Formats: sequence, C-alpha cells, structure tokens
Amino acid sequence: MAVARLAAACGVTPVERTRLVAALSAQLRQCLTKGGDWRVGVELAVSPGGGDFRVEVAAAKRRPEDRRPPWHASAPSAEDADLSDAGHVTDDPATLAEALFGADEDTALLLERLDEQEALVAFHREELHQTNQGVLALHADLDAAGRAQRELFDAEQKARKEAENARGRLTFLADASAALTASLNHEAIVRLLPTLLVPRYARTVDVWLFDGTDDAQRGSPHPAAAVLAARRGRPQYAADHPGHLPGVDDQPPSALDPGRPLLCIPLLTRRAPQGVLTLSPPDERWDADDAVMLIELTRRASIALENARRFEHNRDIAETLQRALLTELPTTPGLSLAARYLPATRGLNIGGDWYDAFRQPDGSLITVIGDVTGHGLHAAVMMSQLRTALRAYAVDGSSPGQLLTRLHQYLHRLRLDLYATAVIARFHPDDPTLTWAAAGHPPPVLRTPDGQVRTLDAKPGAMLGIPLKQEIRDHTVPLPPGSTLALYTDGLVERRSQGIDPGIRRLAEALGSFSPAELDADLEASADRLLHPLLHDSEHEDDVCLLLSHVPTSAARQRTPQS
Repeated sequence: MAVARLAAACGVTPVERTRLVAALSAQLRQCLTKGGDWRVGVELAVSPGGGDFRVEVAAAKRRPEDRRPPWHASAPSAEDADLSDAGHVTDDPATLAEALFGADEDTALLLERLDEQEALVAFHREELHQTNQGVLALHADLDAAGRAQRELFDAEQKARKEAENARGRLTFLADASAALTASLNHEAIVRLLPTLLVPRYARTVDVWLFDGTDDAQRGSPHPAAAVLAARRGRPQYAADHPGHLPGVDDQPPSALDPGRPLLCIPLLTRRAPQGVLTLSPPDERWDADDAVMLIELTRRASIALENARRFEHNRDIAETLQRALLTELPTTPGLSLAARYLPATRGLNIGGDWYDAFRQPDGSLITVIGDVTGHGLHAAVMMSQLRTALRAYAVDGSSPGQLLTRLHQYLHRLRLDLYATAVIARFHPDDPTLTWAAAGHPPPVLRTPDGQVRTLDAKPGAMLGIPLKQEIRDHTVPLPPGSTLALYTDGLVERRSQGIDPGIRRLAEALGSFSPAELDADLEASADRLLHPLLHDSEHEDDVCLLLSHVPTSAARQRTPQS
C-alpha cells in the first residue's frame, strides 16, 4: 500500500501504478513462501523529460551462493511530481490509510472498467453464440430441405419411370393385340407369340394347344404346372421361390427344368381351355405388372386363336359344301371343257362363285358361270339354289337370255338382299354359232382360230335380283373349229389397286399366247397355264372360277377316234 501511495505521489498513472502494485504483490507472496527477511526499496530517478519510479525486492542478508539478482520493477513518473510528503507515508497511519484508499479507488476504477469490458466481451460472446446457433439451425434447415428435395426428386423419377413402363406395357399390349387379331390362321398366331414376347418379356415361349379331349390330362412332356393350369383354368408359377404374382398360384419348381422359373397361363375360351402358354422370365423373375400384362395378352391371344379356329372351321365347311355342289363336267362330242375353282386365300371369301355345265333336251350344252354376292355358308346355299333353279328352267329349252331373266325374277321374289351375276353360253353340235347372255358379270373372252382374242362385251343385263324389271337379251357370235371361250368370275381379273379392266386385258393376252395345237392337245393343262400369270403375283381375296370351252380343230377331231 505504501508503494502504491508513493507511486501516486510520484505521478505514476493509475494503470501503471496498478500494474506495479500487482507485480510487487506477486513477488512478496513468493518471498513469504520462501521465508526469511526481505528488504523492499523504492527509488525515483528524475530526468528532464520525466522520471522513473523503481521498486526493488532483495534478501535482507544476501548469501554468497545466491547469484540471482534482486527483483525490480519500474514505472514512468511525471516530471513535476511532489515528493515532499513521500517520506512520511509509512510513519503516519492516516497518510498510509489515505494512500491505501487512493490505491483502492484507482483499482476499483480500473476494475470497474475491466468489468465493463468483460461485460461487453460477454455480450459479444453471447451474441456470437446466438449467431453460431442461428447458423447451425440454418444449416440444419438447409440440409433438411436438401434431403426433402432429393426425396421428392427420387419420387418424381420413380413415378416417371413407372409411368413410362406402364405406357410401354399398354403400347406393347395394343400393338401385340392388333398383330394377333390381324390373322385368321391359328398356326400363324402360334408362331407370332414367341416373336412378340422374346426377349423383352420372356426368354423362352412354348404354346401347348390341345388337339383332343385327352390332351389336358397328359403330363408329359409338359411341365406339371402347365397341366395344373389346364385343369384349374388359373395361371401357375413354378419355381424354387414364391412368385407373389397377382392372380397366380405358386407351385414347386418343374422337374423338367428345376433351375428355371416358369409361368404357365391357360388359353381360355368360353367353354374350356384350348391350350397353355408357358413362359420363362428374361431375368430372374417377372415384375408384378409385367405378369398382369402377360395374363391379359394371353387372354387376347386365346380369343384370337378361338376366332381363327372357328373361321377355319366355317371356311372348311363352306369350301366342302361348295366343292360338293360344283358340277362334274360332262363329256360332249365336238367340245372340250375344263374348269378350275380356287377358294380365296385370305378371309372368309368363299361360297359365292360357281360354274355348271349340262345338256338340254335338244342336245345343246349349257355352260354357266356366276357369282353370288356375300360370302360364307349363306352364299354357298344361295348358289346351290340358283344352280338347281337354272337346271329346272333349262328343261324346256330356253335360251341363255330367257334363263337369266327367270333367275332374276326368282331372286327378286325371294327378297333375300342377295344378288348374283352370271354368264350363260349355249353350244349346239349342229350349229357353229355361240349364243350367250350376261347379267352384271365380267364379259366372256373368245379366242378365234387365228389367235385373235375379243371380249364379248355386248350390252349385258343388270345384276340378278335387283329391284328392276328387265328382259335379258341373247347375243350370238360365230364359233368355228379351233375357237376357245373363257368364262370366269371377277376374282380372277379384279385387283383393288387396278380395277377389273386391266385384269381382263391380261386374261386376253394370256389366252392369245396359246397355239391351237396346245389347246387341242390338253385343255386341262392349258387351264393351269392360264391361271398362273394372273394369280402368281398376289394372294386373291375372292374365289376364282374359270370355265374353258374349246371347239377342236378338224385335225384334232380326226385324231380322237384313233386314240
């Protein structure tokens, strides 16, 4: 305290004085710890620019082995310091107390300022802490927002992928259904199924069609799951792990191939299963949505197969009926006949085309070719009625025009919304003249002995059966030996892209390319050769009928008896 008072008297600033007193106090504590007697000395060195207040602490009795120098500290003092009362500081208790109080006031002032600074530092520290907490909270919010954004992005990508997959399945199902229903040949549909499914939805495809009533009961060489699918009418999944596919029963792996999962889907009809479609997955297993799509595709394939088989059955019946109704050509002296009938290669376009040849009571030969509108069994039955009616009308010796007029009246009375076209030609053994009449039918083509070909396109009548009263006229044309008459239906000459006239011209050119010797020798072979250039370029969508009538030359007639 005395040193503090002396420093104050010497003009040491409060801050320097506090620093000096603090350092002295620390040194005195060390002295007390060490023990012994210690001497405290104060010295003021005055210079023109100011003074130096110096404090020194040293042992009262310095030992020779003690080489450490005395402790000292100093502080600058003012030049005009008043030292008159400095020597009495330690003698007067009041002066000492005053010095102590002065030192305490300076220390308190300094401590107050230090407290203010510490409070300010604490405030800034708290403010910094709050800022750090806010930054941390902001980082946490940003991280949570980033995670939420990533989750939303992943969900969007997943939904988009699922939508694209669903769109792909629907597109595939629509395209595959169109391809399956475009064919009416069940064998073509069976061949098409592997092409559609491999390799996108299946690695292997096997179509098992039942050929008889006992096929569904056979277990070999088909997998047991396929037999179960046929018996139960439900899809079966055979593998060493459950499939968990909707609408599908899980079964043990197939003994034929235990390492390969199999999906066996019955080909159902309205009455009973007609077969089983067995698939193996392109990868390890199927997705549930893919399995649902495959089951739906199999259902549509089953409908296509059923329709194709029904169509083929009806077509076979109609074709069989029509062939049974077609006439076996009669043998006539002085006239050769050859006929060809070809059913349509596409669609149920059979049953309406027909030809016939028969004798009248006066010895004349009637040849006729016609076409009933419509197709299938109805047209075939109508054709048979027309054939029967024509033969009945021809008993009284009517001419071709009269016969067509009666057929027209017959159809008009029936009012079946069916119409017909026809051409009738009559040959008489004693008359080298051809009499013919046509009703809405493509005109006959006549080849003369000199190789010239002409179309007999004299004014024909209208179609038979239309609501119109008509009298169909007869036409005549010379028919010398070596002449050939071709009667045909529109299926031989008509093409959608070209019409009928170019086809008639092709027929005339083909008929004109024959030599009289070829026609005399083998009219049957000539009929085949005539069809080839007209039908080889495309499939015909309609029936084809051709009836050739050839009057042999004189040389050919002379050779016939010898043979």
